[in-house]
Amino acid sequence: MTSSDDLAANLKAAEGFVREAAHGGAELVALPENFAFLRREGQPVPCRQAIDGEIIGGVRGWARELGLWILAGTFPEIVPGEADRFHNTSVLVSAAGEVAAVYRKMHLFDVDLSGSGGEAYRESAQVVPGDAIVVADTPFGGLGLSVCYDLRFPELYREMVARGARFLAVPSAFTAHTGKDHWEILLRARATENQAFVLAPAQTGRHGPDRASYGRSLIVDPWGLVLAEAPDRPAVILADCRAEDLERIRSGLPALRHRRL
Repeated sequence: MTSSDDLAANLKAAEGFVREAAHGGAELVALPENFAFLRREGQPVPCRQAIDGEIIGGVRGWARELGLWILAGTFPEIVPGEADRFHNTSVLVSAAGEVAAVYRKMHLFDVDLSGSGGEAYRESAQVVPGDAIVVADTPFGGLGLSVCYDLRFPELYREMVARGARFLAVPSAFTAHTGKDHWEILLRARATENQAFVLAPAQTGRHGPDRASYGRSLIVDPWGLVLAEAPDRPAVILADCRAEDLERIRSGLPALRHRRL
């Protein structure tokens, strides 16, 4: 997606992509980080809301109508006692339209890339970090939830796999500066070292005059092979993630059982 600060337009676009994926045979659909609202970090976010608000309510309706699981990338969740800050929250919705899991982004993007041609970011000025690792039970197997900058912390994913994850979700809005060098290599590494499918829906293109995202959404298999990659525009990508492939890889190269730490 190329989301903006127009909530209604973003939700309409997201619904269109979800329906397209459903018509293509998808049973699980993942949306990118900030799918419902995106503007330059540091700017006000007027659509902060609770999990039972308009954004997740809409996703629950789509899931129920279409009979598929939906990962609502992230949305700005109200934090009690915080006047301006919010959680960057990912919500997994079941095919029955029920909230199956909630993950609040743990690692916040506080970096200064200006010295290498990028920009400075301070996500913690607005976002309250979460503190819980989440692996959701689904009909497809355990689904570990993470968001964007979490990708740089491999210990998070190893712990999710230890808790039963077979899929690792990484909804993102990677910067154009870091994405060109790090996006694919990190996603393929997380898939390979954890012998898990990685689902990485991403924001792409220019969201306004002062923010852009790298894009290139990926679906990666447990051998580290790219099953599907998005073009440099909003699009739906589909892949068949077969349980037998994961079992074959984990049994043939049992690295997860060989750990000694």
